[in-house]
Amino acid sequence: MATLHLQNVPDDLYEKLQQPAASHNRSIDAQVITLLISALPTETKPSQNNTPNQSVKEILAESRRRRRVNPADFGLADSTTLNREDRDR
Repeated sequence: MATLHLQNVPDDLYEKLQQPAASHNRSIDAQVITLLISALPTETKPSQNNTPNQSVKEILAESRRRRRVNPADFGLADSTTLNREDRDR
């Protein structure tokens, strides 16, 4: 198990941690771990496009916003030309 050391914790924040820790009979360390567990998202299966929790409408809107890429903009040949060259071999 990993160890985490915190420095320069403000006094008022430390006092805010002490109150719920004492009421739940926990140490400050256990209280911080409990708070971190509740604050961090649980594990989810990553979606295919690595953007979890996106609705279909959001995905479509994002795809419409993206700039269409033209190979000629990067000095690349058109795929039609390359296909014809391959067929003529």
